[in-house]
Amino acid sequence: IMLAALGLSGPLFGTRLLPVGTVYDPFISRGLDAMNYACYQDARFMLVATPAGITLAPEGGAHQSISTPLIGLGQPGLTTFEPAYVDELAAIMRWGFEHMQADGGGSVYLRLSTRMLDQPERVMTPELESQILAGAYWQIEPAPGAELALIYCGPLASEVLAAHAELSEELPGIGVLAVPSADRLFTEWRAGLANDGQGGGHLRALMARLDPRASLVTVQDGHPAALSWLGSATGRRVYPLGVDDFGQSGDIPDLYAHYGIDTASIVDMAARACVEAAQVS
Repeated sequence: IMLAALGLSGPLFGTRLLPVGTVYDPFISRGLDAMNYACYQDARFMLVATPAGITLAPEGGAHQSISTPLIGLGQPGLTTFEPAYVDELAAIMRWGFEHMQADGGGSVYLRLSTRMLDQPERVMTPELESQILAGAYWQIEPAPGAELALIYCGPLASEVLAAHAELSEELPGIGVLAVPSADRLFTEWRAGLANDGQGGGHLRALMARLDPRASLVTVQDGHPAALSWLGSATGRRVYPLGVDDFGQSGDIPDLYAHYGIDTASIVDMAARACVEAAQVS
């Protein structure tokens, strides 16, 4: 309610504020009605929700958010991001403050984590920043015509990169697609369908590096449906990993293993994808 009120300062008083509010990600559901009406009134705010998912681990099942990626994907007037790295977050927040002030803009939801991750040593080029803001980029580019890609968002970067390293011994050339915003990627793809019947150009350009029959293994600390749409959008078979239950308490490795989003589960699902692809061909 406070974010909604502050976010309406522009049309009410002629001066726009840039309110930033924090909340536990699972508690978004407690304020969902207020958030919905705030977006309906075109209030402008940045909602920082952290910690999120089962990655908060020992705090128990009651604090584990599962459906919030779907809420962010489906809420009008709210653009959702779930970055893995600090340089991604910096680019997203800079864009977010501009979006909050723009004509035709809106509010921003950042689904974040308190998990510590090794940060990549890289230069934030204009091209990389543009792709992050468009929703996805190849963190590890696939070889032309690759038959498998690993796709993730958020704090599972470490597990996905470890799975890639293990799989690359037998499957050289597979790629890793980072998705800092499934929301932005979906919106652009759907707008493209309306314009040319083919879907968004950014997603098409990313997937053009893969074989048309390539398999996609998606993984997220949240409901798997938030990324599994990529299969139908690109005409490829998808193998979605994610969390669709709650209640367990433990450390991160144990919970990831229990819900099937750890490195071993990613490797196993990739192996299954390869076996089934070989049977089809």
